[in-house]
Amino acid sequence: MEVYLNNNATTKVDPEVLQAMLPYLREYYGNPSNLHSFGREAREAIEQAREEVANFINAKPEEIYFTSGGTESNNWAIKGIFRSLISKGNHIIVSSIEHKSVLSPVQYLEKMRYVEATYLSVDQYGLVDPDELEHQINENTILVSVMHSNNEIGTIQPIKELCEIAHKHGVYFHTDAVASTGKVPLDVIALGVDLMTISGHKFHGPKGIGVLYIKEGTTIEKIIYGGEQERNMRAGTENVPGIVGLGKATIIAQQEFDNDTPHKIANLRDYLEQRIKELIPEIKINGHPTKRICSTSNIAFANINNKELIDALDKAGIKLSSGAACETTKSLTSHVLKAMNVESKYLNSQIRFGLSKYTTKAEIDYTIDTIVKLVKT
Repeated sequence: MEVYLNNNATTKVDPEVLQAMLPYLREYYGNPSNLHSFGREAREAIEQAREEVANFINAKPEEIYFTSGGTESNNWAIKGIFRSLISKGNHIIVSSIEHKSVLSPVQYLEKMRYVEATYLSVDQYGLVDPDELEHQINENTILVSVMHSNNEIGTIQPIKELCEIAHKHGVYFHTDAVASTGKVPLDVIALGVDLMTISGHKFHGPKGIGVLYIKEGTTIEKIIYGGEQERNMRAGTENVPGIVGLGKATIIAQQEFDNDTPHKIANLRDYLEQRIKELIPEIKINGHPTKRICSTSNIAFANINNKELIDALDKAGIKLSSGAACETTKSLTSHVLKAMNVESKYLNSQIRFGLSKYTTKAEIDYTIDTIVKLVKT
């Protein structure tokens, strides 16, 4: 049996998404910057997708900017705000468990002595303390960036509360919502955020396409120069098929919300955890027990080398990872689990299970049986 449980790294493209994209690879392949009919058809498709994405997160279409994915969007949010507000201040606050596409640009700016950075601690569940954020903001703070949910453990942050604290001090707030998109509803007005990142391939859309939501009135500089695409804010010929696919993925995701699909996925995840807990005595489930996205389970098996276990599972047809896809080629302890002060016997033994709407109970049962056999041997 082949079982794919690495949906936090990337997801299968929904067949309806693929069908929506194909015409823009075959028939309507014009450059959307051209004035002829081919170009106009491509432009109309982009603007329709922009409206679809805007509706999905309760934004205005003119607040949606298409990018190449989550990494670019996160870099733009951080570097763009830094460049636009350099005369106001140079202090940026992020959580210690952010994705590398947030941490790396902040660390780069810090290394170059352009900014001073504060890294918020987290508790045993991976939650940021709003009181610590309140304490760390100062007169030079220009941006706070805290992810909506963590891609390794699934914990959902109190974004609305954190955002209110930032705004009380006149500070912009960005959230990386890549892991949350399609798992929980995202309403930018209810959350109050100024900037938000999403990425298509994390919720059954295509790779190579993402969004940076920029609230109207937010002062931000562009970071890619060239043409005048995306209202002169992001240069480069638009990825029309990808944009169309992303728009379609948001429509399908909303339908899944209406059908209570996330709840069904959560039930399957809970079943997985409960059965493993019953059959293997020494495990640790990382992340908040209830404030967690439906698709994610991070389980550590005491004193088990996760790389060896993942290799063995792969040979049995089960596709899993230990954490973020961008880090799996390196022998690094998860910075997320380190920040949570997870005890040493569980630090290098975690496996991240990423479920999706395509995951079946039969696949979960096979996975449980296989893991139990491997761990015992």
